[in-house]
Amino acid sequence: MSKTLLSRITPRNSCNSQSPSKIPSRIKKLVIELCNILTTRNTNWEEAIETRLSEEEIVPSDIAHQVFDKIRDVESGLKFLDWISLRPYGCPLDGIAYSSLLKLLAKSKAFHEIDSVFVRMKCENEVPTNDAFGVLIRSYSECGLIDKAFEFYTLAVQRYNSVPNVFACNSLLNGLVKNDRMETAHQVYDEMLQRNNSVGTECCADNYSTCIMVSAFCKKGKVEAARKKAFLLFEELKLKGFLPAVETYGAIINGLSKEGNFSLVDKLMHEMKARGLVINVQVYNTMIDAQCRHGSKTKAVEILENMIEIGCGPDIITYNILICDSCRHGKVKEAEELVEHAARRGLRPNKLTYTPLLNAYCRQNDTNKALDLFVKMVNNGEKPDLLAYNSLIHGIVGLGEIETAIIILEKMTEREVFPDAGVYNVLINGLCKKGKLAAANNLLSKMLDQNIPPDKFIYATLIDGFIRHQEINKARKLFELAVQKGKNLDVIVYNAMIKGYCKNGNLDEAVSCVKKMIRSHISPDEFTYSTIIDGYAKHHDINGALVMFNRMVKQNCKPNVVTYTSLIYGFCQRGDDLGAEKLSETKGIRDCPVVFAALLYGICLEGKAKEWNTMISCSMNESELLVAVKYMSIFNQYAPQGSISEASLILQMLIDDVRSKHQVSVN
Repeated sequence: MSKTLLSRITPRNSCNSQSPSKIPSRIKKLVIELCNILTTRNTNWEEAIETRLSEEEIVPSDIAHQVFDKIRDVESGLKFLDWISLRPYGCPLDGIAYSSLLKLLAKSKAFHEIDSVFVRMKCENEVPTNDAFGVLIRSYSECGLIDKAFEFYTLAVQRYNSVPNVFACNSLLNGLVKNDRMETAHQVYDEMLQRNNSVGTECCADNYSTCIMVSAFCKKGKVEAARKKAFLLFEELKLKGFLPAVETYGAIINGLSKEGNFSLVDKLMHEMKARGLVINVQVYNTMIDAQCRHGSKTKAVEILENMIEIGCGPDIITYNILICDSCRHGKVKEAEELVEHAARRGLRPNKLTYTPLLNAYCRQNDTNKALDLFVKMVNNGEKPDLLAYNSLIHGIVGLGEIETAIIILEKMTEREVFPDAGVYNVLINGLCKKGKLAAANNLLSKMLDQNIPPDKFIYATLIDGFIRHQEINKARKLFELAVQKGKNLDVIVYNAMIKGYCKNGNLDEAVSCVKKMIRSHISPDEFTYSTIIDGYAKHHDINGALVMFNRMVKQNCKPNVVTYTSLIYGFCQRGDDLGAEKLSETKGIRDCPVVFAALLYGICLEGKAKEWNTMISCSMNESELLVAVKYMSIFNQYAPQGSISEASLILQMLIDDVRSKHQVSVN
């Protein structure tokens, strides 16, 4: 404890005013003995403590702060406090003793006990030392209890007219900016600077304090205004004679680089060099990363070459940034050359080097290279993480090699890298596409056994898989199970189930499902309504389709091409050419190949072969013409033989196929 702090507190006796180095050896020995008595759970500990204090002729309160400083066990410390408080002759503690106890409690995160001690201190009109406030602020800040930390900070400022030490204030600053309380953080920072400017006071702000503030402004919302504010603060500090360190420059350069303000970054770099500051590899990495993100890979490589030229050796992070960018743009060969370049410089590739390459190989369907790299990664002592396994499994499933992916899942678990919902989703999706629904369902059970909560995509994938294979009851059972478990389902899961009901002609259940999702505060989208409209149309209920269409419009849900195609299809089924033509004239709809196909279907149903030429002559683009030619060949094959029904059946199948593909692109 500093002399400055001690001078603000009037000592009650000689023991409390002595610094640790001046405490007599007999007192030090006594403190150690008392701590041992308190922590060894001696049944006669009260008598033992009383005897030793009597032998030394010392009042308990005179030595309490030293005991609290020495002891490390919260329970024993509180036991000693209670014993002192209950003694018949009374020996109240002073602020220093209470402060030592508070520091013990704070270090052990005993926050409830801290509140109790504060109540006791208030009753006895005692106040913690500034040093104790500092420890409390750090402890509460590190645990995310920012309101309480700021409360202690305010009490300390009001009591001592100065801020606590720099470590406590920096912890508070960190907590405030993480909770986006920038105004309060700025207040604390200003008070720290004012304290720094006072004559004869210890340092209450340092470069780390400034770095916290500058970084916070740079990260706040990632908008230009916040970065300008950070830069203004930075310039203001320099005018006040505050010389920023490399870390502070690095923070502002990071913000400016993300914004793409590279001209100002160059100015700061020159300023650092003029001040004799050595620009470290972290600052260069920030600039290289920003150049890559802004599409200036050539400039990023120039920075790398300049680093090597001036003797600032790039680290593996430098190369990882460039490798990741190359892989992101599909330049696998370039990424491989960067890996070799890093190795020639004696840098050891790590999992962040390998994973982007692994992902790139999988995207290019080069499973052999991906597996070879994976083996190389393991042989080099790098333990693949969840991201690496996820990339490999995703790529292998994409190639349809689901069995291989399952084996990798097993190996992954053996190596104590445990899959998340994303990995299971990829595997379940692959199994469903292969029609292996039992295996997919088993994976879901495995997830639940491992306490991995399935996400909405897994439920949607499995429900859709059951529906595609005509297992509506299993789909319904899984859906109802998810609802019962209170899973956070969204429109995707409901749409999968609604699609199943419509496909099986259960339109009442589909509508009921829509009502259920609305009650769950989930808004139906255009896919929801279009699916039900299509269901009504296919079951020759154009009136039901129109009712749902009107509801869709009233809910401000914009109909899409799929919606109109379904209605046109329904009108054609009913033989209402006028209704179909009127809908097809909706702006932006007639030019769509799917709508064109639906109109052709109507012509086919009516047997109006002579209208083919009219339809073709009205074609607006090449895609319509291609559709017309395809359908004309079908019509010509069956219609002359009087097989209009066969022609219309095949056309209906083709329309469904075209519509489903278009629907995927819409959603």
